[in-house]
Amino acid sequence: MKYLLPNFSHIYIERDADGYPLTELAKSRFPKATIVWIDNYKDVFNRIRQDFHIQKESMKLILSIKKKPFLYSASSMVQEYNNPNTFYNTPALNCLYNCDYCFLQGMYNTGNIVLFVNEDDFMKAVDKQLLNPIDPLKPTVLSISYNTDLLAMENIFSLARNWIFFAKNKSDLIIEIRTKSTLFSAIKDIKPLDNIILSWTLSPEKICEKYESTAPSLRKRLSAVHNALELGWKVRLCFDPVLLIDDWDIQYDQLLKDTFSALNVKKIQDITFGVFRMNKDYFNRIRKRELDSVLYHKDYSIEGNTIVVEKKEREDALNKLKVIASKYFENDKILIWQ
Repeated sequence: MKYLLPNFSHIYIERDADGYPLTELAKSRFPKATIVWIDNYKDVFNRIRQDFHIQKESMKLILSIKKKPFLYSASSMVQEYNNPNTFYNTPALNCLYNCDYCFLQGMYNTGNIVLFVNEDDFMKAVDKQLLNPIDPLKPTVLSISYNTDLLAMENIFSLARNWIFFAKNKSDLIIEIRTKSTLFSAIKDIKPLDNIILSWTLSPEKICEKYESTAPSLRKRLSAVHNALELGWKVRLCFDPVLLIDDWDIQYDQLLKDTFSALNVKKIQDITFGVFRMNKDYFNRIRKRELDSVLYHKDYSIEGNTIVVEKKEREDALNKLKVIASKYFENDKILIWQ
């Protein structure tokens, strides 16, 4: 591994993506990168026989023009699924982090990152959707970091900042930015907006070390959350996925104690809980590759097209966590995926 090139040593650029502001920004951020011109990002991104984990040690950047669709209906795996106006988009594909339980390693053949440089087209699609909501009595909810962690790249591309500015004065739009990053510092100069939710995924330190080793520690994430709350940002805490390891109850009990002692609970908008779950095809693809992973070789249930912890086990676990959380929060601020 010591002979691998640094991240973004090579930038693959679609010829049609040349001249876009994000393209020029990427080239300026990595002036020593080797530029490779391509016709279509899929020629690089979708190649067969790629090694996801090795590529994560030396990620390459691919700049592309996104084609329609620019919005996707959210699945029932996300907490806002009871609002039909809930969508996600894909400003980028793949993530700087490489968490063991992440569906992206089953969704994509590669560990490299795609950045779609035609931001305006994404935003025009949202504006169009706002004119014709499915349920006009509810706001449109948009997750912009479903297939990536935008805030983790904020010191390079300022993508989250651009979406925050886009949301200003759009009272019928709520944008959720989910992250494990500590780079709140990159947007802390922006005045908080009522329709922006910063959602931090938190895990016990033991799980951070074992399954989220490329992401910031729990302590650092809590520090970023604290800073966001103190500056008035709306914050959601996501204890998701809850991994039911051997001593999960001890680990998560301590996590909740540490979290709620470190933060001003009254300022937190809500919290979410959900167990490990994944699209069946993605799960099986990872399982075939990760022969030594306990996580992918446990017994699970198959519900529809989803691999998930057996119903009674997950309900018992989530109910226990809800009891603990209810000591700090009103029940209507505790969202459960079951």
